[in-house]
Amino acid sequence: MSPGPGSATIGVVGAGAYGAALALAASRAGRTVRLWARDAATVEAIDRTRQAPRLPGIDLPEAIRATARRGDLAGCDALILAVPTQSLRQACAEMAPALPAGIPVVSAAKGIEQASGLFPTQIIAGAWPGAPTAILSGPSFAADIGRGLPTAVTLAAADAELARDLAETLSSPAFRIYHSGDPRGVEIGGAAKNVLAIAAGIAIGLGFGESARAALVARGFAELRRFGEAHGAEPETLMGLSGLGDVVLSCASPQSRNFAYGLALGRGMSPAEAAGGRLAEGAFTAPILASMARAGGIETPIAEAVAAIIAGRSGVREAVAALLARPLKAE
Repeated sequence: MSPGPGSATIGVVGAGAYGAALALAASRAGRTVRLWARDAATVEAIDRTRQAPRLPGIDLPEAIRATARRGDLAGCDALILAVPTQSLRQACAEMAPALPAGIPVVSAAKGIEQASGLFPTQIIAGAWPGAPTAILSGPSFAADIGRGLPTAVTLAAADAELARDLAETLSSPAFRIYHSGDPRGVEIGGAAKNVLAIAAGIAIGLGFGESARAALVARGFAELRRFGEAHGAEPETLMGLSGLGDVVLSCASPQSRNFAYGLALGRGMSPAEAAGGRLAEGAFTAPILASMARAGGIETPIAEAVAAIIAGRSGVREAVAALLARPLKAE
């Protein structure tokens, strides 16, 4: 894929906050964008207000056309799937009949499929055999991207040339995309950081303070690296934007849904109450990540603790206190 300036059409599946933000980023890179929403009401709201309901206060340019028709994506040069990991398989199944073979498909999901233990690019490859796949991840809040604030992320594909071409196609002065040939490392960073963000939020919600949060984040990053390296991730990837960079962002702000979810758990809410109708990907990722780690003989005590808390097998305060009391040699 090597489109000339302004010639590419990018399809974005998912008109939530992050999908709308990525549509804005692609339009600022000079691309025509088709933003697909599941329901006609969302499309009508975008057409009427020129704003996405989940990303209010930010106008969408005319280069972004909203649609609920899958066939409208058939002429796109590349497709971005901005849907949660647990919904990715369904989205692929719905889109596959309407799309031509060979279209590059980029996932913006951050997680591991709970039922299968598969990463986003594996799910897409299974749904679209032969489709070039890539993963986009890194420290980025939808509101920041939407407002055009400086943001840097990583786009990775097994085909390094594809990763470079996609990064060049989607980059703009405010939305910088660095390309990588290590999709698994990028996917693991995006998945594991959500689990760590829940743990960090719990610590703050419990009133354990900033020092406790820092200790959990540092130990959690060691956990992320152990898991990543066992699954073939490159150390440089885990230390980069999609690993350490995303950990820093997600573990430090209630803007992160996963941190906010952990914060609510720490303040005494049940897992259902803490979600508040919003998706926290880490709540789905923690159990499968912990299970995969156990199967591989990898120590991931923070993921184990978060999974136990969410499942109701452990008290919140007791679990986090036990983590903080673990001997250093165990890490």
